[in-house]
Amino acid sequence: MSTPRDALGAPRFAVVPGEQVQEVLQGREPEVGEVVEAVYRLHGAGDSVNPPSYFLRFPDRPSARIIALPASLGGPLRVDGIKWISSFPENTRSGLPRASAVLILNDPETGYPYACLESSVISAVRTASSAALAADRLSRTRVRPRRVGFVGTGLIARYIHTHLVGTGWEFEETGVFDLSAESARGFRGYLERSGGKGRVTVHDSTESLVRGSDLVVFATVAGEPHIHETAWFQHHPLVLHVSLRDLDPRILLESANFVDDVEHCLKAETSPHLAEKLTGGRDFIDGTLNDVLTGRVTVPEDRTVVFSPFGLGVLDLAVGRFVHDQVAREGRLRVVDGFFHELRRHG
Repeated sequence: MSTPRDALGAPRFAVVPGEQVQEVLQGREPEVGEVVEAVYRLHGAGDSVNPPSYFLRFPDRPSARIIALPASLGGPLRVDGIKWISSFPENTRSGLPRASAVLILNDPETGYPYACLESSVISAVRTASSAALAADRLSRTRVRPRRVGFVGTGLIARYIHTHLVGTGWEFEETGVFDLSAESARGFRGYLERSGGKGRVTVHDSTESLVRGSDLVVFATVAGEPHIHETAWFQHHPLVLHVSLRDLDPRILLESANFVDDVEHCLKAETSPHLAEKLTGGRDFIDGTLNDVLTGRVTVPEDRTVVFSPFGLGVLDLAVGRFVHDQVAREGRLRVVDGFFHELRRHG
């Protein structure tokens, strides 16, 4: 969809609040999955620019950070922009979500920004959709998991479950573990309200959950590995290592490892980065998700499989454009008239 412009050719600037974002994305899990898969294929083909993320850290607030993810996507999804997302883990003590974000979309023809979208939901959706896509494609050569377990039960876990169910997954059992008993109870309540099939089990330890699950989702705020026992994974589950820093690198070295982007994932003290430091190389990486999508690599049946997605800015841009274009088609864009004031070079 073309960007709305004024008489001088400048894009009209719109603000898309979180309510509209959620209205567009809710119930469209298969459509969003198609967008996410298309982005991975474009990125794998080199039709994107996805620089390293920039981390703004604070000496007086060491657990907090704000991250800038600039990116550009080509092909039919063409868009430029940046996500500006904060992560303040202390928020969870008061019940406030850890992350908040905005997304700016830029017009590829003029460079002018044409939309600012509330992006915590977009970020959660692209993360969840990516995880659901990986779960599907990485399990096609294996027995499809029937028991899923969530370590960490915040907003991201909820969105991942929604996207798994929304893309056709059914589970005989859903396991839950969180260091916060209150959070675990809240997630169990969400699962029961969602009307999904199968029983819900709240585990009293990570070990119990991992050993009892064929599909394990790590969605924590861990800053360093806290899972060290390779024996917990002897049944070779499929692991969605969404929070990136939960697993001891030795667990990765005994597993088949897939990432979204090698260069992005092997940095910032992620578990794959620690594995690279430990071994001095990257041979433990079996491929990217795009390698699996295109059939360049085959997922083993007889090993634990770990997907570690760093999170690509191009995914945020594509989902953000999907939302913006849908709101525009419905005639509901909240345009800020006169946002760009100096539009004549010589006055």
